[in-house]
Amino acid sequence: MTAGSLSLALAGKPNAGKSTFFRAATLADVEIGNYPFTTIDANRGVTHVRTDCPCLDRDERCDSENCHDGIRFVPVELLDVAGLVPGAHEGRGLGNQFLDALSNADAVLNVVDASGGTNAEGEPVEVGAYDPVQDVDFVREEMDLWLAGIVDRNWETVERQSRSPDFDLEDALTELLTGFGASEPSVAATLRSVAYPDDPRSWTDEDRERLARELRARTKPILVVGNKADVADTDTIDQLRNAASDVVPTTAEGELALRQASDAGAIEYEPGDPEFTIVEELTAEQDEGLERIQSVMHEWDGTGVQSALDTAVYDRLDYITVYPVQNETNWTDGQGTVLPDAVLLPHGATPTDLAYAVHSDIGDGYLHAVDARDGRRVSDDHELTEGDVIKVVSTT
Repeated sequence: MTAGSLSLALAGKPNAGKSTFFRAATLADVEIGNYPFTTIDANRGVTHVRTDCPCLDRDERCDSENCHDGIRFVPVELLDVAGLVPGAHEGRGLGNQFLDALSNADAVLNVVDASGGTNAEGEPVEVGAYDPVQDVDFVREEMDLWLAGIVDRNWETVERQSRSPDFDLEDALTELLTGFGASEPSVAATLRSVAYPDDPRSWTDEDRERLARELRARTKPILVVGNKADVADTDTIDQLRNAASDVVPTTAEGELALRQASDAGAIEYEPGDPEFTIVEELTAEQDEGLERIQSVMHEWDGTGVQSALDTAVYDRLDYITVYPVQNETNWTDGQGTVLPDAVLLPHGATPTDLAYAVHSDIGDGYLHAVDARDGRRVSDDHELTEGDVIKVVSTT
């Protein structure tokens, strides 16, 4: 099953572990190297967020390949963007190319080397020699200044348009900022939240930067991933958490090892579980490696990879999972498959939004919707919630 329209991006310094995180989350075969710019073009893959499947409320589990005994894995796109260095917004280290790739994502995971084993440029140093707290705001600052630069470079066009008698500043700014990947509602909300001069010729650099920072915050939320937590000092993790509102301690290498061991049949493990079970005899070296991973999982309630993905989608983006069906009694599609699909929608979405998410033709032909849990028709402006099972009735 392919990912839907929701996209997450991994960003941060070189050597922070982004490609290892990407491989652990997608099991895609990507190059992992201990030198800057191992990743030049953004890698794209499919990962999953984890939630409870509605089939847990039924006598039997559902038929979806993405449901593992009531644990539902919902596909999303994951981008692995090449390492950013200080000054990326000015073009250092192919920075503009990499920042442009981030504009295609709905949320950004700022992967920080929590062990302090890489310096500001991403070059390997002795573990603990660099303070990773310095990297907490790094991606945010580079993205904010990069967007401010785009606004600044295009401002002459806005000023020129203002000479027209039917000029509307909000329309002009909307046209400019939607090119960054922002939606019209996001631009409108941003403009309502910041004070600015009515005449674009009166704007200062500070006005444009304020606008850029507010828009980025609304359209590209950033979650800090404290990677290499297996070799990081616990006090450093605490300092990272004090420096940012959301920090997820993570061992991407540990998650990758568990995913590979699970695929090989050596352990029983579902991504996001706080522990695993060994089911096959291992070598002493393998057993020792898994013990180290397990100790980290006990400390941080898992490897953190799945938690980071889930936090980005369900907390930072505030999305919900809704399950469209054709038969509201049996919760099946036209082929009799129970709960075949799961759709991620923003909080506040309605049945009409669900219809369009399934297919534009379904949305165009939308008539009404039924809550499959109680068989009752719901209003068109009814706000859907996590785990809803909905039948959409359409002319299509």
